[in-house]
Amino acid sequence: MIETLRNRILKPLLILCIGALSACTGLPQGVEPVDDFELQRYLGKWYEIARLDHSFERGLSRVTAEYSLREDGGVRVINRGYSAAKGEWEQAEGKAYFVGEPDIGHLKVSFFGPFYGSYIVFELGADYRYSMISGPDRSYLWLLSRTPTVDDTLKQRFIDKARALGFDTNALIFVEQQSP
Repeated sequence: MIETLRNRILKPLLILCIGALSACTGLPQGVEPVDDFELQRYLGKWYEIARLDHSFERGLSRVTAEYSLREDGGVRVINRGYSAAKGEWEQAEGKAYFVGEPDIGHLKVSFFGPFYGSYIVFELGADYRYSMISGPDRSYLWLLSRTPTVDDTLKQRFIDKARALGFDTNALIFVEQQSP
């Protein structure tokens, strides 16, 4: 009887936990990752041009992301930004792995423990000069570039595409990349 009761409680709980963890690596409806993705070309330093606000980046300027290979075949992620309020740099290290095939721009990234969130590259510029990224839902959105600034045409393209995909582009933050 105890075994049956335990199975009645544990099985649904396990299914719920697995479902919750996998939902974080899902795709927002209508957002499709790029194909023909080449990780080697994506590695290196990127500058954050625009983002939707989140507590983990709130108040940060001069934000960059640097990607390099890990020994286990994954990607080492170093996110760095300057907090003017604290007068210091903040940095977080994470890891990322492909969700499916390595030529599809859909990875899962973690900065703490076993919890992963989607990292969906839904547009890449020629020669990997810029990247448009979504998270597991429409509250996560970034425009990254290989340079600290981009022209207004690219910014408008990003806004238009993000709006068409259902993101709240009125809430975008354009990141200051220059030293004050």
